[in-house]
Amino acid sequence: MGPAMSDADSIASSPADHATVAFRVRGLTKIYRTGEVEVHALQGVDLDLYEGEMAALLGPSGSGKSTFLNIIGGLDHPTSGAVWFRDHELTAYGEAELTAYRRDHVGFVFQFYNLIPSLTARENVSLVTEIATAPMKAEDALDLVGLAERMDHFPAQLSGGEQQRVAIARAIAKQPDVLLCDEPTGALDSKTGVVVLEALEAVNRELGTTTALITHNAGMAEMAHRIIRFADGAVVEVRVNESRRPACELEW
Repeated sequence: MGPAMSDADSIASSPADHATVAFRVRGLTKIYRTGEVEVHALQGVDLDLYEGEMAALLGPSGSGKSTFLNIIGGLDHPTSGAVWFRDHELTAYGEAELTAYRRDHVGFVFQFYNLIPSLTARENVSLVTEIATAPMKAEDALDLVGLAERMDHFPAQLSGGEQQRVAIARAIAKQPDVLLCDEPTGALDSKTGVVVLEALEAVNRELGTTTALITHNAGMAEMAHRIIRFADGAVVEVRVNESRRPACELEW
């Protein structure tokens, strides 16, 4: 199956350094069944995500964004269709292979921070570095997100924005190829959210991490290289952002 027309149209005008495909998604469907009720969360999605880009997945609640992110992140299985990460078909993987994929290649950032309260910021990040194959130092990951002076504080001593930046540091400390963020500022006010987005911006710029960012907020999407709009389980628009705005200038 060929790429969706809107995605194909965007490829020619994508930045040159984003031309290598990281994810190739074809005919992706996901149906949830509860008794006799079927919910079609994804309905034949075709999409490419490029190495090193920041892609904003935009759309209302229930449009399929999180389901899509969970499938390319190896957290869920599609009902049909195929997903390739580089040359590897994720949809042909068993559970052990998906676990290794998540461990070695993917960092996740969710709306809620899921930090361990009894561990300092440094210790929360170090948990990941202990199981990674080629991690950066926990201190370096925290410094990248602007928390060099707060790394020995416990979560209860940190603001919500600081806790989310610890979660980002934890996600990037294993130096993943891909960073998948599901509403990372959803629990934060806009001022604090901008600081978190600046941290994601720095990770994408300085480490070259392929980043997919879910948001329902169009203003936030303006920091991305491309804006991918979901509605009713389908990709309805893919737009190259010709005039990216830095996180510090965003309003929502």
